[in-house]
Amino acid sequence: MALLEVNNLRKYFKTSRGMLHAVDDISFTLEKGKTLGLVGESGCGKSTTGRAILRLIEPTSGAVVFDGVDVTGLNSRGMRRMRQDMQIIFQDPFSSLDPKKSISHLISEPIRESGIIRDGARIEARVQELMDTVGLSRRLINSYPHELDGGRRQRIGIARALSMEPRLIICDEPVSALDVSIQAQILNLLEELQESQGITYIFITHDLSVVNHISDEIAVMYLGQIVEKATADELFRNPLHPYTKALLSAIPVPSLGDRPERITLKGEITSPVNLPEECRFRKRCREAGQECSSGIPPQVEVEPGHFVACFHCAARAG
Repeated sequence: MALLEVNNLRKYFKTSRGMLHAVDDISFTLEKGKTLGLVGESGCGKSTTGRAILRLIEPTSGAVVFDGVDVTGLNSRGMRRMRQDMQIIFQDPFSSLDPKKSISHLISEPIRESGIIRDGARIEARVQELMDTVGLSRRLINSYPHELDGGRRQRIGIARALSMEPRLIICDEPVSALDVSIQAQILNLLEELQESQGITYIFITHDLSVVNHISDEIAVMYLGQIVEKATADELFRNPLHPYTKALLSAIPVPSLGDRPERITLKGEITSPVNLPEECRFRKRCREAGQECSSGIPPQVEVEPGHFVACFHCAARAG
């Protein structure tokens, strides 16, 4: 059974030149205890999608159904209760933490604000338990964010999210600001927490090599829309959309022999403001034809569980 259902989600921003389509009619489901990787280049709308799901920004339209409840229809009190089950880990572990507060205060703050634990001694014990869970030494409990490295700061962010005992965590590029060795530690920690606590993740990143390590399914976004979605193994084995192929070709390959062709995207990037009714990747696509300007390609299930929004891909599959 799906824990999360996102149906026709849209988020538009009004600008002086018109409506900016940051997220434009995306839908997906996510089962309990699974991870959906949401990937794409900067500006594709993946972070806005995560924030709209949590209503950190209000969606323009669409439905976000969490465990049978449409969160877009909840009032502020209902949303406050719902956020105990839906948390986020932000990209920058430094700017997302108050530099004037100690680790103890930062981790205990959500607990105190929500009122799930009111006894001071129990809160302190919970903070120490969370520090143990995310691999932070208890001797750091009175330290401040500027005294720690990026990996430890990100562990504070994870501990804050875990403090509410959530069922869904949106990880918004949680390792992009960290070096490679620390990235591996944080990814392994997230996987261990998922296995032990059954947490469901939406993992947002621009790095396909990272998302392949942690995801069960991967959705590729381009200019506010999902252009391809499949299991991680299937997407890497058989990418169909030209944009997905270009992203995969950009992954560095440590080899002195023959390497896969590097696909360089050329052409004009379509403005997300006042978008035309055509394939949004058309101007950069090597396979574009006349039909690509005739309308927005619908998502088609070309193989079981493998969806793609491309006129050419759908025609080949048919």
